[in-house]
This record gives sequence, C-alpha cells and structure tokens, in this order.
Amino acid sequence: MKVLVTGSCGLIGSEAVRYYDRRAELVIGIDSNMRAEFFGPDGDTRWVRNKLQAECPKYRHVSADIRDREEMARIIAEMKPDLTIHCAAQPSHDLAAQIPFKDFEVNAVGTLNLLEATRHSAPESVFIFMSTNKVYGDAPNKIKLKELPTRWDYDDAQYIN
Repeated sequence: MKVLVTGSCGLIGSEAVRYYDRRAELVIGIDSNMRAEFFGPDGDTRWVRNKLQAECPKYRHVSADIRDREEMARIIAEMKPDLTIHCAAQPSHDLAAQIPFKDFEVNAVGTLNLLEATRHSAPESVFIFMSTNKVYGDAPNKIKLKELPTRWDYDDAQYIN
C-alpha cells in the first residue's frame, strides 16, 4: 500500500506517518512548513521532518504547497496513492480573519487541488480529510453528539441547519 500524508510534519500528520510507516510499502509526506511562516522559529517543523526521516524508513518527504495545483497533480499522478490522509491546513485560527484569502486558498483550494488530482490520477484511492474542532465554533466540547453506525451527528436539534 502507498500512503500520501499532507501536513506530514504537523501533530496529526506526523502520527499518521509513524502509523503507516509500519504498515505500508511507501509513505510520502507533503509539508511546506507553513507554521514557520506564521509563528517564526518556534513554529518551524523541520525538526519533525528530520525525526521522521531518521525513524521511518518508508517515509519520503516532499516540500510542497498544496495550493500548487500542478505540483499536487504531478505528485499524485506519479505516486498513485492507495490512501491519502489530508491533514494540511492553514495553521493559525487566530489569524484566519486577518488573512481570509490566504486561509481560503490553503484550506479550500488546497483541498480541491488534492481531490481533483486524486479523482483524475488515483480514482480508487481512499481519501481521508482531517479537520479541526474550530469548525464547531467556540464550544466544541459542549455540543451533544450521538454516535451513528458510520459517523457522529448532532444530538440537539438547535445545532441542525
């Protein structure tokens, strides 16, 4: 199995790399180290990349930006992943309102680039999209949920619609 992980140097992405490095024949990680741009040296994730490269023999790092449609198309066409785990996102919730276009480009356009490249070059690939609890507003842990056979849903009608 060939696995593609975007945001591979982030918290969730790096754990996905570690998990699949033990199970897949190849794990390609895409990460642009955007955290360094937003948070300076304290946000730099090169140390995570270096650690993954040292500890995960099946891991290959690609420094690329998911907003680059042609590059995403090329990577996916060459790799033809069996599984894509999309963890990449604009890393600063606090700055999102100040940079709405950049936020949208990274989160929405970047995701669309990956989905379209997968649809064209690896249509049988499983695509897993990771998100943030911020999509549920300021009190995500207070929302009552009910577990259904294949997903979670709102348990309180006030959150529907």
